[in-house]
Amino acid sequence: MNEGSFVDFLREVLPRFGLDLAGFRNVRSTVKKRLRKRLAELRLADLDAYRAYLTAHAEEWAVLDGMCRIPISRLYRDAFVYDVVAHELLPERAREAKAASRNALRVWSAGCASGEEPYTISAIWRFEVEKAFPDLALEIVATDVDVEMCARARRATYDTTSLREVPAAWRDRAFVPDGDDWRAIHEIRERVNVVREDLRTSYRPGPFDLIFCRNVAFTYFDEPVRRHVTERFAERLHPGGYLVVGKGEVIPETTTAFTSVAPCIYRRSPNGGEQNDESGRA
Repeated sequence: MNEGSFVDFLREVLPRFGLDLAGFRNVRSTVKKRLRKRLAELRLADLDAYRAYLTAHAEEWAVLDGMCRIPISRLYRDAFVYDVVAHELLPERAREAKAASRNALRVWSAGCASGEEPYTISAIWRFEVEKAFPDLALEIVATDVDVEMCARARRATYDTTSLREVPAAWRDRAFVPDGDDWRAIHEIRERVNVVREDLRTSYRPGPFDLIFCRNVAFTYFDEPVRRHVTERFAERLHPGGYLVVGKGEVIPETTTAFTSVAPCIYRRSPNGGEQNDESGRA
């Protein structure tokens, strides 16, 4: 499988999944390795044979879709973002919630992979914010399309390298040894509800105070799907709520619902209109 034929194949199939070839620039080797392994499993000689197999076996498209998912994450990844979340966004939204007589703050981690992001948020709340708002609960829903990723997220167990960016001040209070790994303590796990959901077609019912969508939609999805996702996020955020994206990511310029307030952070317009959260679906 040479690089040219592989790229041509990706260019051909990715639009079917609402994915953009440009987003795979730095991870193509991972997809190529998976595809080569799949051809060997099916005893197929080349990509032309695999094309024929896809035509004859419609269920294989779901397998190929799965091979194009690149879950890469660590706890407290991109610390500068989480520092803003800890010291500005969560306290601000907590004050807004109390002013509105709400008893809970709601956060959605969209594309949560194996759970590093939602447990980071939960730990930040416990060690950095909760004391100032003892009567306010934090509810986190974490979604991912991959069944195995969701199972791993529910286990909340990570190796040492995944914890290397966690602030030392509370790392040993947030995790306990689990064999050679580390598991998030119960008080951090209990705030997180992990649900399997495909972000391209289904959306959690709002409203939320913060939505995190990092290194998924705005890297791998194509432009029409990005616009659709952005619109659905806007509908599901409280006015003044925040959308947090990945390092180097930007949301579509066509949207008018958000204003960039810091690197990776967008704020929904306080005058953004009514929420559309009756069904949770587009």
